[in-house]
Amino acid sequence: MTVNELITSLDFKPLCLPEPSKEVIGGYAGDLLSWVMGKATSGCAWITIMSNMNIVAVSTLTDPACIILSEGVIPDDGVITKAEEQGVNILSTDLDTFTVCGLISKIL
Repeated sequence: MTVNELITSLDFKPLCLPEPSKEVIGGYAGDLLSWVMGKATSGCAWITIMSNMNIVAVSTLTDPACIILSEGVIPDDGVITKAEEQGVNILSTDLDTFTVCGLISKIL
């Protein structure tokens, strides 16, 4: 499933979508960035409430298909600009992390 298909299937809001055709092959939920760096896998949908610039840096190291900001979190414009430059897809949803994980697990 591509990031674009994930957006359509689960009605996520795209905030930054430089690579909509990236394949989503799994998921990872975590907010402790050092933990995410060691545990998240390439191609995952990373679900988090973190919204600072460091999420883009972690994404360049772990190569997730997208970052999904749960709980209605919206990053500032600087994060979006940097994500666009780095080719990092960022989505948002009002759903809580537990629900997002369940929905993604169901459709993958």
